[in-house]
Amino acid sequence: QVQLVESGGGVVQPGGSLRLSCAASGSVFNVYTVGWYRQVPGNQRELVAGIGAGGSPNYAESVKGRFTISRDNARNMVYLTMNSLKPEDTAVYYCNAKWTMTGSYWGQGTQVIVSS
Repeated sequence: QVQLVESGGGVVQPGGSLRLSCAASGSVFNVYTVGWYRQVPGNQRELVAGIGAGGSPNYAESVKGRFTISRDNARNMVYLTMNSLKPEDTAVYYCNAKWTMTGSYWGQGTQVIVSS
């Protein structure tokens, strides 16, 4: 069982930056693939960035070059650093952790609003 708690969302102007954090409970966190997803009302949840147990990140085309995902296995933390934010990045951002042995877990989400 893994519990995930996101933080760091808020309101930011276009061009600004935010850093989202995801704190995970439980052991063997290092074996999990972790990712950040986002969802706007009426749309499906979409993958923004993911990073496997081996540490290789992948990004949605829309955020490449602007967002960076990282993980600190010693602290059971996952981060999403978001730069050059655009209004279309406005969404609820969710942290996800998955492992074939246990399944997939979600946090409660954190709201990001990019607006002038």
